[in-house]
Amino acid sequence: MGFRFRRSIRLLPGIRVNLGKRGASLSLGRRGAHVTIGPTGTRTTVGLPGTGLSYTHLQRPHGPIVEEAAGEDTPGEDAARPASPVWRLLLLLVLGALLYRLLAS
Repeated sequence: MGFRFRRSIRLLPGIRVNLGKRGASLSLGRRGAHVTIGPTGTRTTVGLPGTGLSYTHLQRPHGPIVEEAAGEDTPGEDAARPASPVWRLLLLLVLGALLYRLLAS
């Protein structure tokens, strides 16, 4: 049996940051319908609260198309690649929610 870690932090009503062993994700929505953006892709979930019935769809992220010239080897190129737009959106939403929370208190 392996170890598990999961922590969910409510930033605002309808916005949560989920922390786990494999990374962080952002959930937007309410009970019954929400979208989660994370490292494995975007998961959309719709359900009937209280019944245990739900439908989930996972949209995996498409990796960048890499074209390499013959004979060229550039070590460390992955480190220089910019972050994907999903992670930029996630970071922007988290920072905005934290700023809102600080200013509201």
